[in-house]
Amino acid sequence: MPTKNIDSYVAEYTGELLDESEHWAAYVTISAPSDNPMHMNIIVPKRRVAVEMAFADQQAAEAEAERAASLILQELHA
Repeated sequence: MPTKNIDSYVAEYTGELLDESEHWAAYVTISAPSDNPMHMNIIVPKRRVAVEMAFADQQAAEAEAERAASLILQELHA
């Protein structure tokens, strides 16, 4: 699963094949550090983003998931 570190947050994003389909969906999980250095707190549990969209391949889904993760992190900083 690709990850992106922004400030102290870790955004994990992925494209996953939809059940019984040849299309892909975009998913994001965002974590932040906890008091235990060996653990991260999940602040945005894994969720599908761009729900109204289905993508032709995993790379396109991951690109959209990465874009969505950046927007979510911007909202968290606001």
